[in-house]
Amino acid sequence: MLKQIQGSQGVAQAIALCRPEVICAYPISPQTHIVEALGALTGSGKLEDCEFINVESEFAAMSVAIGSSVAGARSYTATASQGLLFMAEAVYNASGLGLPIVMTVASRSIGAPINIWNDHSDSLSQRDSGWLQIFAEDNQEAVDMHIQAFKIAEELSIPIMVCMDGFVLTHAYERMDIPTQEQVDAYLPPYDPRQKLDVNHPVSIGAMVGPEAFTEVRYLFHHHTIEALQAIEKASEDFEKAFGRKSGGLLSPYKIEGADTIVLALGSVIGTIKDTIDEMEKEGKKVGLIGIKSYRPFPDKQLAELLKGAKKVVVIDRALQVGIGGVVTDDVIRATRKMDLDIFSVIAGLGGRPITKKGLKDVFNKAMNGELEELYFLDLDKELVEKQLKREKEDRHTGPLAEAVVRDSVSIHKGGI
Repeated sequence: MLKQIQGSQGVAQAIALCRPEVICAYPISPQTHIVEALGALTGSGKLEDCEFINVESEFAAMSVAIGSSVAGARSYTATASQGLLFMAEAVYNASGLGLPIVMTVASRSIGAPINIWNDHSDSLSQRDSGWLQIFAEDNQEAVDMHIQAFKIAEELSIPIMVCMDGFVLTHAYERMDIPTQEQVDAYLPPYDPRQKLDVNHPVSIGAMVGPEAFTEVRYLFHHHTIEALQAIEKASEDFEKAFGRKSGGLLSPYKIEGADTIVLALGSVIGTIKDTIDEMEKEGKKVGLIGIKSYRPFPDKQLAELLKGAKKVVVIDRALQVGIGGVVTDDVIRATRKMDLDIFSVIAGLGGRPITKKGLKDVFNKAMNGELEELYFLDLDKELVEKQLKREKEDRHTGPLAEAVVRDSVSIHKGGI
């Protein structure tokens, strides 16, 4: 059914259609609307046979999800930013125990300095946690990916994060096709956990493992995560057959045929990049795009295959490894290490800074003309940076960096010094 609704509401309705049995949540922007809507659906009785648990923290939310999953319940939670960091210990426990929990991460920057706007710092900080991570391009895909996520997680008994851009998607009103309960029931089978606590068949979930077996256990986690590449692709294919539209999968190519320069990106910026590529095509300039939908596991071989024929790769990175560079760029370099490619890392959109067609067009032109730096910060205000560096050189007691830069920014943009 077509609906013009907020992204968070669409996601909440999709999750409800998946018949979760336990929802545990703690509010943190910009994911709060999702769990608020699920709480209302549970409280009104529209979401049946589900227990909604208000917890005292994000750590508690993941701990409750672990407990309910171990007990054999289809479990869901959501978080963002510092909330994801607060639950990090339990995040690792969930994957280490092989529990198929589904979690929405409404991606938002992490501090300090405090910033509530969108980038991918939070989700990518957990890239080594053992969770699957899939990224939605728009709200329709966010709806579809959540339905697929339960199927993927439960087939493999691995937890999965569905990452959608905070505010940009969660708070945007779009037309979405929300499936019927009958459609979702036909696609997503009843929950049949691979492992659960049962008094009639006692087991220990969470046993101590010593050096004699720890490597083998970790290897098997790795093996099952690599298997997820196939499961993610199959879930997407089955979804297309059942619902008549393509969503999810591993990678989404756009106009890459014959393009020497190809852009890689995650999340909602993909739409802006497509518009930029279309405009440049009218100017006689050929640029391609590959949207990365599955970040963990990373589709190394599939990406390398799509990049055959390319000469330059521009990675739009919305998270920064301080002192190193772009996060996603490292994965791309590993995937293409045997290929002769010039790879550029473009740090963009940190802390919610707009990524515009004008800025992207400038970057793509520089890449094609051989003028782009290997590590480039899009729309970096060099005047602000130089002013602060000069201050630090002249005075040891400069005070808080963030406060000084914000003050200078206001002064400069108001036509001051």
